[in-house]
Amino acid sequence: MTTTTPLKTASVLAFERKLDPSDALFHAGDWQARDNWQPLAVREKSVRGTISNRLKAKDQDPAKLDAAIENPNLQTVDVAALPHDADTLRVSFSLRVLGGAGTPSACNAADYRQKLLETVQGYVGAHGFGELARRYAHNLANGRFLWRNRIGAEQVEVQIAHLVDGKAAKQWTFDALGLSLRHFDATGPATAALTELGSLIADGLSGERHVLLGVTAYVRVGVGQEVFPSQELILDRGRGDKSKTLYQIGGIAGIHSQKLGNALRTVDTWYPDAGDLGPIAVEPYGSVTTQGRAYRQPKAKADFYNLLDNWLLKDKVPSEGDQHFVMATLIRGGVFGEAG
Repeated sequence: MTTTTPLKTASVLAFERKLDPSDALFHAGDWQARDNWQPLAVREKSVRGTISNRLKAKDQDPAKLDAAIENPNLQTVDVAALPHDADTLRVSFSLRVLGGAGTPSACNAADYRQKLLETVQGYVGAHGFGELARRYAHNLANGRFLWRNRIGAEQVEVQIAHLVDGKAAKQWTFDALGLSLRHFDATGPATAALTELGSLIADGLSGERHVLLGVTAYVRVGVGQEVFPSQELILDRGRGDKSKTLYQIGGIAGIHSQKLGNALRTVDTWYPDAGDLGPIAVEPYGSVTTQGRAYRQPKAKADFYNLLDNWLLKDKVPSEGDQHFVMATLIRGGVFGEAG
């Protein structure tokens, strides 16, 4: 008589990310000419601020407030701005799309690994990577990765090249402001190009071809205008440090690869109570740090771990949207083993 041991989540379970962006670099130039691009440097600025923070009740005495205002709020901050003979910011980075989506890089349980691979194959057979790839392509074309630099820009053009042997085998150009950040429905002349780009990314995720993309965005913001690289998190400030430190690579302002990756995976519209907020970044608990809220709560069985365990261990197939979410989380990568 044979007894089957119930399948358990592997204690070691890890996935490598399959969308692998480089850091982005900032250059300044002219929208019309586009032939002379200067690296954009980060510089320091010292400013004299005033007391403007919310005061505790004990500090709201008029005499105390007047005394506090007499002491200036002196700050040294990093700033990045276009020179006064350039009206356009160029943001450029590369993106590798890797195959093997859903295949763990580490898994210490052979039976769990086998069931996982069978489940992933079932998903690919039913849906393929078309829907996720279409959304990733849309987030490249609409310039979501520009973050604050996209806001208030007069024009934004995104050029995406499929690089083969270091040369552009195919290139697409998009009017980023003509594509929505709230949904993934494209109409007009961009539709065919988005379909082509999405198909290429899907081929990369399925491992059918090597996919390396060169992404360049041209953002017309105006001469001398401030632009916004990533801000560094300084854990140990010490004495006399700047109150804001901006990211730079070899003296050139830039955006962290992690921030680019977050923008590219902002494809989750399947979370509970999805409404006016629009898509959120794919995270196991649907975390949106700017709102201090997790949209995929374990209590509601809507988080990645509950969905994955129900799918693999209990054969409860999630809805189609939640299947896309689980696969997008595996593409994001991470360590998902059972807690010890």
